[in-house]
Amino acid sequence: MKGCGGSMKRLIGKFVPQSLQNWVLRRKDEDGLRQASTVKFTVENLISSADVRLEAILSNRETQSAWEKAEPQFRKFGVPDGTGGVNPGDRRALYYLVSHFRPGRMLEVGTHIGASTMHAASAISAYAGNGDNEPRLTTVDIGNVNDPVSKPWLQYGTRYSPADLVKELGLSKVVRFITSPSLQFMADCRERFDFIFLDGDHAAKTVYQEVAAALRLLNPRGVILLHDYFTDLRPLWSNGIVLAGPFMGVRRIREEGVPVRVIPLGQLPWPTKLGSNVTSLALLVKDAA
Repeated sequence: MKGCGGSMKRLIGKFVPQSLQNWVLRRKDEDGLRQASTVKFTVENLISSADVRLEAILSNRETQSAWEKAEPQFRKFGVPDGTGGVNPGDRRALYYLVSHFRPGRMLEVGTHIGASTMHAASAISAYAGNGDNEPRLTTVDIGNVNDPVSKPWLQYGTRYSPADLVKELGLSKVVRFITSPSLQFMADCRERFDFIFLDGDHAAKTVYQEVAAALRLLNPRGVILLHDYFTDLRPLWSNGIVLAGPFMGVRRIREEGVPVRVIPLGQLPWPTKLGSNVTSLALLVKDAA
């Protein structure tokens, strides 16, 4: 699951400087990545950097109009920020990206409380219409995010399970929920996807392996979107937090000569978190150079 809490984590956060926390987690990532066996990366189906125009995607008037109609529906659920999932600005960016690329099939790794799930599903429904009753978004999490007994969503301050969110939006037929470790699911999966959003286990070793697996599952001109990508391991916000795994995993891929690069979304045209417009979302693309 995307979020991680507990009293011990809060205690550490209170008394241990963020810079030290970052260093400890980075060393753990380095150790794990060093132990990862080299895998094969196949990039022929990955979208090229030459085919990505972020400014046009994020300023599209048609998408903005659709967003303005959909956003009040999202807001009524009161899904909170600061839960370890995507912040409200990132949710909007995901909606715009899905609306632009129009995937016939999409895979999300890391369902968590379903905030990104319902935004992606809504965007898919907006362009796909109501005639297709097959699931078009598969969302995978290592834990049962819809468990009716433990109700994990309650600990993050939201009243709706991910399944309830999409049900209330009339999108249950659009979304398929899977409980499985991401790498196991992708290894066994026979379906192919046009858009894959990687936001599960952020350990560098896992990201390195997930990217390889995602590339194998892409249709031609497929899109891979990363969350929590901190370029050069620099903090993005005033809290000083750096999640090193996605950057380190991709850095090793590039060091192995795989012709990919990352396009961070950077500054968005709307707020994200902590009084900023900065996002950690980033597209992984085939290097056209």
